[in-house]
Amino acid sequence: MAKGFLKINVYGESIANPVNQATVIISKDEREILRTTTNSSGETEVITLDTVSKDYSEEEQYEVRPYETYDITVYAFGLTPTTITGVQIFDGITSMQDVYMSSIDTNKNMVKENITPNSLWENSNIENEETSSNNDQISPVILKEVIIPNTIIVHNGNPSSNAENLTVPFIDYIKNVASSEIYSTWPEETIKANVLAIISFTLNRIYTEWYPSRGYNFNITSTPTYDQKYTKNGTIFEPIAKIVDEIFDEFIRKGIRIEPLLAHYKSNTSEEGYLSQWGSKDLGDKGYSALQILKYYYGNDVNIYDGLVNSNNLYSFTKTLKLGDCSDDVYLLQNALNYIHSSYPAIPLISNPNGYYDERTKEVVRVFQKVFSLTQNGEANKETWYKISYILTAVENLTANLF
Repeated sequence: MAKGFLKINVYGESIANPVNQATVIISKDEREILRTTTNSSGETEVITLDTVSKDYSEEEQYEVRPYETYDITVYAFGLTPTTITGVQIFDGITSMQDVYMSSIDTNKNMVKENITPNSLWENSNIENEETSSNNDQISPVILKEVIIPNTIIVHNGNPSSNAENLTVPFIDYIKNVASSEIYSTWPEETIKANVLAIISFTLNRIYTEWYPSRGYNFNITSTPTYDQKYTKNGTIFEPIAKIVDEIFDEFIRKGIRIEPLLAHYKSNTSEEGYLSQWGSKDLGDKGYSALQILKYYYGNDVNIYDGLVNSNNLYSFTKTLKLGDCSDDVYLLQNALNYIHSSYPAIPLISNPNGYYDERTKEVVRVFQKVFSLTQNGEANKETWYKISYILTAVENLTANLF
C-alpha cells in the first residue's frame, strides 16, 4: 500500500491565533483512524496515511482516483467543532490542511466543510469558457508596473450567484488553485509552468478590472467555467506550496503587451493559445523547462517578468539575509520575529536585537521556517521574508482588535 503524509494546522479565526491542544480526529468512511493533538503553533505531527500509487496520477485516466481522501474533525475549548471532508492524500506527498475554527456558537453543533475533487479528476474541459468568447472586447488598464497584491477577493460561485465573497491572501489563493487544478506528483518544471499560468491569469483579472468594470465587488470567481478552480478550505500540497513561495511574484507577458497574459489552460487540448495540463506534464517528463513549456503553448514571444510586491510592514525584499550580515534590514527582521513570538511561542525570542545576523538569529529563522513549512536553511530568503511580513500583519491586526 502506498503512503502519503498529512500535516494539520488549526487556527482560530486568524492565522495569528494558533490553537494549542486541539483534538484532531482523522477518519475514513466514518471509522476513526487516529486521534492526535496540536502543539503551541497549532500543528499536529506529520501523519502517515494509506493512499493509492502515484502511477495513477502520472497519466490521464479516469478509472482510479489518483489520491485517497480522509475526513478531519477538530475539537477545541471555546471553539465550534469543525469537520472537513475529502482531504486529499497523494503517494509520497505531504498534504497541508488548515482548519479555521470560529468561536463557540450555541446555534451550531458542528461546522462542516467539504473539499471538492481535483479538476483533473473531474475531467473538466470547460475552463475559461466565458473569457475565451469575450476577452477580445477588453480594453486593458494601462500599467506602469504590475504590483502583486496582498489579498484577492474571490466570489465563491458563478458571477451572478448569491455566494459569499472570500478575502484570501494572494499567495494562499495561488497555492489553492494550483492544488485544485493539477497534481502535486508532476515534474517540478511542469508545476512551475502551470503556477505561472495561474498567476498570470489571476493578475490579468485584477489589472483589467474584469469583474469590477461589470459592477461586481470581487476580483475573480472560484469556478473554472469563468476563471479558475478555488476550493474553500482546500488541501495544499507541499511541492506546490514550495514552488509558489519561490515564484509568487513572477508572471508571463506576451510580445509587446504590457498586461499579464490571460493564460488559458485546459486539462487536455490542442486548441491554439491554451496550455494543455496533461501535455505540460509530458513535456516536463521530457526535460522541458517551465519557460520552454510556456513558449510551446503560448508562443515564442512569451517571457517571464517580476512584479512588485505590495508589503504593508517589511521593506521590499532586496537580498537574502544570512549569517554574518549586519544591517537595518536584519534589525527589522529580528524585531518582527520577536513580535510574532507573542502568537507563536515556539519561535524563540532574540534578546537585544542589534542588526547582526548571528547564530541565534539563524536558529530563530530556522524555527520560523519549520513552523510554516518553508525550506529550513536559517536564511531570510524571499519566501521567508514575505511569510514573516504576512504573519506579522496578522499578529498586529489581532493585537489591535484586543484593545
